[in-house]
Amino acid sequence: MSDLVFAAKKRAEHGSAASRRLRRAGRLPGVIYGHSGESISLDLDAGEFSSGIKGITESTIVKVNIDGDTKEAFVKATQRNILDGKIYHVDFYEVKADEELRARVALHIVGSAIGVRDGGVLETPLRDIEVECLPRYLPERINVDVANLGTNQSIHVRDLALDEHIKLISNPDQVIALVKFMKEEVAAAPTEEAEGAAAPAEGEAAASAEGAEK
Repeated sequence: MSDLVFAAKKRAEHGSAASRRLRRAGRLPGVIYGHSGESISLDLDAGEFSSGIKGITESTIVKVNIDGDTKEAFVKATQRNILDGKIYHVDFYEVKADEELRARVALHIVGSAIGVRDGGVLETPLRDIEVECLPRYLPERINVDVANLGTNQSIHVRDLALDEHIKLISNPDQVIALVKFMKEEVAAAPTEEAEGAAAPAEGEAAASAEGAEK
């Protein structure tokens, strides 16, 4: 769990006009959703939020301090201005410390595979896995060390060393990383026999020409 804390306050005004006024004042409108469908409209510091979320993942749990009441939550979605890329709205989803949750955890590939040094190509078809656990056991990311991966070898979801408190939801047979050996294809040069078969003999060529004249 991250130590990241965002200070926020309840937003009294709603609607597009109110949101525009907030943004002009350097603030960021947002919403935090609870388990029962309730929601609280938020007013956050835009600069603090934009710098704070750098490097977090989909499974990072942050703290949102709303007028002194701290809640733990995911940053569920951010909306950005298509012109300047600035965040103009954020959605949080609250989590409860004593309730298990399902989340997708990013896979982070580390190391240089032996098979790549031997001429193979590393492929990483899976970007994340789905797990279920209490919030305090949820990792922000899972490192996958591929250093000992040789050519024609692979790492599957079942090979991950997960904490005993984490239940795997994803298919354990899914491939996380593999090294394929790429054979260099070289066009074979034509043999003397093939060249001889392709070209007609001198006598045959002369006979053909003579028959054509007749």
